[in-house]
Amino acid sequence: MRLLLNLLWFVLGGWISGTAWLLAGLVLAITIVGLPWTPAAFRIAGFSYWPFGKVVAERDPGVTSVLLNLLWLLLAGWWLALHHLVLAVGLAVTIIGIPFAWQHVKLAVLSLTPVGKEIVPA
Repeated sequence: MRLLLNLLWFVLGGWISGTAWLLAGLVLAITIVGLPWTPAAFRIAGFSYWPFGKVVAERDPGVTSVLLNLLWLLLAGWWLALHHLVLAVGLAVTIIGIPFAWQHVKLAVLSLTPVGKEIVPA
């Protein structure tokens, strides 16, 4: 079932989300200032490509993670989360879209504070 949901997700727009996060990670890697957020963007890209059967887990939270997440939240995280929540509401209107809406909610939460998180199998 996970494979079918992941394939549907990928074909119906997951590839766009994953590729956008991948490009964002590459842009962050090019700049010296964005380098601390690059691994988080690549993690979110992989999660955006194939989200079913995976969950977000807290890794070792430290002071650096908190500071990087706070800066991320103020500059980019809130509007990325809002984007995913708007998509989730639009998908939740239909019964078929509810599993996809739930994945967008998970992506919204991850978009708020991505540093210090990891994606693990469910």
